[in-house]
Amino acid sequence: MQRRPQKLYIVAAGNPTALETCKPLLDVLGQKTFPISTTPASANLVKLSGNFLMAAAIEALGEAIALVGKADIDRQVFVDLLTSSIFNAPAYKIYGGLIAAGRFEPALFAAPLGFKDIRLALAAAETLRVPMPLGSLLHDRFLRLLAEGGERLDWAAIGGLAARDAGDLNRV
Repeated sequence: MQRRPQKLYIVAAGNPTALETCKPLLDVLGQKTFPISTTPASANLVKLSGNFLMAAAIEALGEAIALVGKADIDRQVFVDLLTSSIFNAPAYKIYGGLIAAGRFEPALFAAPLGFKDIRLALAAAETLRVPMPLGSLLHDRFLRLLAEGGERLDWAAIGGLAARDAGDLNRV
């Protein structure tokens, strides 16, 4: 069976009249457009916030998978259970599977890009005076991954660091 390409979800910000003028094009490009603000930079902040949430999910998956793996529980069976029940979402399925397998190449979204987005999200948080302690943790996880030569790895490799921290040196 051939898969149809997925259409984007578009986050748009700017002058409402301009957005309405662009609507026919946006409707062709995406399956849904979310006009979120009259300030164009707000669209970037929404994207960065989404990537922050994704990186947080990757870190949490990595820690949980390291825990069950250390107890000699099959990592992939654990991910299958999670993604068939309470975390039935593409992000958990895709990244959970990569972390469980310890497979971070080829990169779907390279670690340096994830690091950049976390840095930009933290810079916005500082400007807006929003504490993001989890963002600081993610910053340090990406920095460690890159310091250890992870430039070519998928950003899911930060989830693999938890296995290394648990003594499973073959995971990343």
